Amino acid sequence: MTIRRKAVAVAAAAAVGMPLAACGSGHTAGTINFYTNADSAEIARTASAACNKDAAGKYTVKVHVLPKAADDQRLQLARRLAGNDSGVDLMGLDVVWTAEFANAGWVEPVPDELSAKVQQTTLGGPLASAMWKTDDDLEKRLYAVPAWSNTQLLWYRPDVMQKYLGTTVAPTTWDKMLADTEKIREAGGPSWIMAQGAQYEGLMVWFNSVLVSAGGSVVDPDDASRQTLNDTPEHRAATLKTLQILKSVATAPGHDPSITNSDETAARLGMESGKAAFAINWPFVFASMRSNAAAGDVPFFKEMTAFADLVSGSPSDSELREVNDLVRTRFNFAPYPGVAEGVPAKSTIGGVNIGVASTSEQAGLAFEAAECPTTPASQKIYAINGGNPPGLKSLYDDQDFRAAYPMGDIIGEQLSAGRAATRPASPVYQSISTLVTATLSPVGGWDPESMVDKLADQVQKAIDGKGLIP
Repeated sequence: MTIRRKAVAVAAAAAVGMPLAACGSGHTAGTINFYTNADSAEIARTASAACNKDAAGKYTVKVHVLPKAADDQRLQLARRLAGNDSGVDLMGLDVVWTAEFANAGWVEPVPDELSAKVQQTTLGGPLASAMWKTDDDLEKRLYAVPAWSNTQLLWYRPDVMQKYLGTTVAPTTWDKMLADTEKIREAGGPSWIMAQGAQYEGLMVWFNSVLVSAGGSVVDPDDASRQTLNDTPEHRAATLKTLQILKSVATAPGHDPSITNSDETAARLGMESGKAAFAINWPFVFASMRSNAAAGDVPFFKEMTAFADLVSGSPSDSELREVNDLVRTRFNFAPYPGVAEGVPAKSTIGGVNIGVASTSEQAGLAFEAAECPTTPASQKIYAINGGNPPGLKSLYDDQDFRAAYPMGDIIGEQLSAGRAATRPASPVYQSISTLVTATLSPVGGWDPESMVDKLADQVQKAIDGKGLIP
């Protein structure tokens, strides 16, 4: 590390409460310790086992499981890295950690040859989430390799729309969705719009997606020291429109009464219960609807029980396509809703990037090992077995992937450059997110006009180090 990065690392160590003199766990030559999140640990083990076989003894990837909660994952990694733990080689990094880890000198920049390869093969959204420019860099560069990505879609009930609206065409904007829902409610149909309104990262994702779709942003993409929620009339208008949409969804007649406590699971259950006509959620909900309906747990979809054995078994691609087509008659998908008619929305991406720890004493070997979990074969395992869409362009034409992901074309489009929204790229992103979600909660319980300036003030406080530090 440079002197500047060492200084940052010392400050970071103090921030997480561990002195740099703390002993690390040490390392074993040839053993690449890979720390990854709990949700994808089993899939990481499956992919790593294949990598170890291909490595033929050159290295052995050993998977270590981080805590389930993202904040706890980040804290454990920060403590290990600030403590100079040489036993950390590879890290599964949440897409929002790139700037913080790069600035702190905790993650090695990707070597030029590998970086060029990644930039040629990776979709624009996942690629952007792994790039950052520190004070030592002449321009933005890659600090991690995207392993898998994600994007939210609009999920809807085509049978409900046909019955109450005479169409199965999904709304393309939030205003149209609200209008459609009101017509359905007035006619006696399910009226909830499911979204992530609880005070946690899901609310930040919702706010950011609508904001970027409206032409706004939380911070300046080229200067993370500036908030951009109200710095120009155009940005203020985008922030105001975003807040008006969130408030309308949270307070509409017949709205989800628990929206202020709703997360991804609650949104999924709201659709499966039959109380909602629309939902914003990640692609995992499609497989959930398929399996739960087949098990007889979805009251409006009893005909799926005829496929219980098929769904619980190992269907062929053709059988899976047939079942998916049936699911789509009751539960379908569409692109993320936009703000203005005719202007495609931008959906905030999720996912994990793999970085090489600066504390690793075998960084070169670690980068070799990092390539394997991010190859098409490995990303296919993450996608089909783990439910995490790939960041590689080529896999969106893979027949097995397309059978498992009938919504694959939409996912690929929303992860592309110009359509993907990344969360604010900032070394203090965690503070920004914490203050934004705290200020927006309870969602809809505020005046949009006055909330614009309040939010802008909170974001600038986080940037200036005056806000809450999680």
